[in-house]
Amino acid sequence: MTRPTVLAYYFPSWHRDPRNAQWFGDGWSEWELVKGATARFEGHRQPRVPALGCRDESDPVVAAEDVDLAVAHGVDGFLFDYYWYDDGPYLSGALDNGFLAAGNNEQVKFALMWANHHLVDIFPSRSTDGAIPQQLKDGAVDRTAFEAMARFAIEHYFSRPNYLRLDLRPWFTLYDVANFVQGLGGVEEARDALDWFRAETERAGHPGLHLDAVLWSAAVIPTGSDSPLTAHETFDRLGFDSGTSYVWLHHYDAGKADFPTGSVDELRASAFAEYERYAGQLGVPFYPNVTVGWDSSPRTDQSVPFRRSIYPWTPVWDQSPAEFKAGLELARDFLDRHRPRHPVVTVNAWNEWTEGSYLLPDTTHGHGFLEAIRDTFGTP
Repeated sequence: MTRPTVLAYYFPSWHRDPRNAQWFGDGWSEWELVKGATARFEGHRQPRVPALGCRDESDPVVAAEDVDLAVAHGVDGFLFDYYWYDDGPYLSGALDNGFLAAGNNEQVKFALMWANHHLVDIFPSRSTDGAIPQQLKDGAVDRTAFEAMARFAIEHYFSRPNYLRLDLRPWFTLYDVANFVQGLGGVEEARDALDWFRAETERAGHPGLHLDAVLWSAAVIPTGSDSPLTAHETFDRLGFDSGTSYVWLHHYDAGKADFPTGSVDELRASAFAEYERYAGQLGVPFYPNVTVGWDSSPRTDQSVPFRRSIYPWTPVWDQSPAEFKAGLELARDFLDRHRPRHPVVTVNAWNEWTEGSYLLPDTTHGHGFLEAIRDTFGTP
């Protein structure tokens, strides 16, 4: 089989942002939660300490360091979590001021994953009684906001030489399809908006648009869509070109897991069972995801007893690099069996420090997770 393209999701919350300053104070970023994390139970591996320090990702020097790490370990590109609400972009400094200003950025590919979920105040979450946190922004935007986002993406990103393309068509991932349908007013309206997006992309000189969608069967972030997209009929009606996954927890009932720590083997097996189901249902390729780990406890109030509730009060899955490598090998075998024309593996994530899922080195495992990718897939 052809070596797959390895794409790591990039979570851009490690720099100053005007909205965050308004909500949480000047200079705030999620590094405050990482630094303030504590062990919540015996054997809990917190705080996690970045081996490279708490860096400002909007600094092009920092971004260049990340590109070098990616190239050396077989990570071919970043899928940037891209936030755009009714009044425009959020957390865009990592991409615009950091990555795209790095002198070596063209050594890796990049693309957008529109993270159109509701934004709720989990910075940190103080409730363990099942109450939904305060909503900061509504992810179910209307046609006007969607068109503004799409036009901006076409104009500012799609024509860049290292923008990710399949068959010369720019790649764009939609995170929460049900939220998108709700904001647009229905499936037919959503399909019309996506058809418009394709047409606008072609009008800009591209041969088309590769529309990818995240599939999931279990909601994670509270106040997300009540019915995450699982029906392949809806997927087909919207005309996507591929499907993928964002994180293993989207395919597992966390309420059935042991607490406070869950079984990595069960989590992995549940995700890959879902992947096989998707591959059998969809008329387009499904690309498997491999997740580094899961620990959202830094987003909980550290003074409140840690107990099972809605996100971020979830069990912890703390994988070793060897366990992560087992997931990579399953993804390789999955692609070997299904043989998509363009094999792709997504990884959660490059830098999801507050969800315990990151490839970047820490003081416990060093470069172990990056080395697992290199050892499994090699480098181009």
